[in-house]
Amino acid sequence: MKGKIDEKSNVVVTVSSGKLALAIGDKFIILDDPNESKYSARLAAVKDKLSSIIGLDEVKDYLFRLEDNIKAQKMRERAGMKVAPLPLNMIFTGNPGTGKTTIARIVGEYLNALGMLEKGHFVEVSRVELVGSHSGETAEKTRAKVSEAIGGVLFIDEAYSLLNSKVDDYGREALDTLVKLIEDNRENLVVILAGYIDEMEELLRRDVGLKSRFPNIINFRDYTADEMYQIATSIAK
Repeated sequence: MKGKIDEKSNVVVTVSSGKLALAIGDKFIILDDPNESKYSARLAAVKDKLSSIIGLDEVKDYLFRLEDNIKAQKMRERAGMKVAPLPLNMIFTGNPGTGKTTIARIVGEYLNALGMLEKGHFVEVSRVELVGSHSGETAEKTRAKVSEAIGGVLFIDEAYSLLNSKVDDYGREALDTLVKLIEDNRENLVVILAGYIDEMEELLRRDVGLKSRFPNIINFRDYTADEMYQIATSIAK
């Protein structure tokens, strides 16, 4: 921090050059972020990892914009302004092999480096880990997996299989339990649902409440021939 304040100073909290600052007359005192040094090195490493991935430009842009939104929210919060919680739960759509699981892992590391998740670890599940075979078992299994993921990312692959039909009672129980636990732990848990585009759209039609809780829908397009060549070359090296 550079500058001087005395008891007669008329101080206004503001933002200067993208940083929280105190305005005293025509001068500004930039306030150091006490968490900046703690997270900056880790954040830089995660961003380098993300940038080094071949392709997925739209996905990368989304995550970089998310970082900007999070930083803006924190600046507003430090300035005493009201902030609405950012919806961080996501839906990844696309074919197998398009990088959904890889990016989901990075999301956990990214949000941890930004101070949004306590651990940033990654827990991957599918229907079999969440849905039981008899009454009462499903809620118990779902709670156990969510508890394991607290502080990080819960990645549900082939999430459309949780609701195979309109009368899938056990699948419905898993989703209902999941939604409640998401609300209860929204400050330290991110849930990512993943699957084929058409099947995930059908899931959202069958459970209209999911769309409001998973507003971030990100499509992973198939790799181009040139990107496949770059990936093959990288593996060969």
